[in-house]
Amino acid sequence: MAVFTALARDDITRLLAHYAVGELREYSGIASGIENTNYFVTTTDGEFVLTLFERLTHRQLPFYLELMRHLARRELPVPLPAENTAGSLVSELRGKPAAIVARLPGRWEPQPSVRQCEFVGQLLARMHLAAADYPVFQPNLRGIGWWKSTVPLLQPHLPEDKFQFLVEELIRQDSFFRYPQFERLPNGPVHADFFRDNVLWDGSERVGGVIDFYFAGCTLWLYDLAVAVNDWCIDLATGAFDVPRAQALLTAYHRARALTGREHRAWPTVLRGAALRFWISRLYDWYQPRPADVLKPHDPAHFERILRQRVADPTPPWID
Repeated sequence: MAVFTALARDDITRLLAHYAVGELREYSGIASGIENTNYFVTTTDGEFVLTLFERLTHRQLPFYLELMRHLARRELPVPLPAENTAGSLVSELRGKPAAIVARLPGRWEPQPSVRQCEFVGQLLARMHLAAADYPVFQPNLRGIGWWKSTVPLLQPHLPEDKFQFLVEELIRQDSFFRYPQFERLPNGPVHADFFRDNVLWDGSERVGGVIDFYFAGCTLWLYDLAVAVNDWCIDLATGAFDVPRAQALLTAYHRARALTGREHRAWPTVLRGAALRFWISRLYDWYQPRPADVLKPHDPAHFERILRQRVADPTPPWID
């Protein structure tokens, strides 16, 4: 989340007039994130998050918002989008698509425990199973196609050896995506950004909400699991696995949605792909920044370290 388009009180008041969410009391911009403009909004009826979409289009947005509603209706801790008076989940503000969703309770945990990783593994599996019958397909817009189009743009900014490492890993991942066994791996809608700062804890053992679904898409469930393990189950300074946390998350996931032998064989490659994706996107955001009133870009070196760790360790943790 971030603020690229500064909104005035009148902007938000006009938007709220098209929703049955009460009258505006206060609002504030949200600094975290890198894609959209976001505000916390408090009304006479409750607390909400207003998102102004800077890149996603009116045509693309129903996939994300309907997925959130699909999961929320299955009693998962996902923000429920509000309908406007026209019965749509998408509105328009300042010439850009906009949405309002419920603000869920809790705060993210920067140092998750083994027990919290168990909760996260089970929750991620439940989300995958609940989304399996979601009828809308949309590819992962930050998947292999985007990687291949973005990496050449980074060449002027990187030393030759680092760029060569990036390209070699991209070639490896492209071969994996073309491998016939890829199509046989379990797949469906995924969150695709299941980081520790996108899960809110309402107490140490209760998830208050999973937020920021706007990178979601249809791809391998294993990819979603790899994104989670690469963030929740590592030493942040080095990128190395925290094995107890990793095994706790994976085992809890497996109990809710049994992992297959094919997924085990693909696991090292998918972990590398999940690290590569975020190294590429952080490099791109670092060297091609967009103007914003409030923005905190992430250091790309973090995911370079994680990828190098995954390359160096071909036998990552698996279910206990």
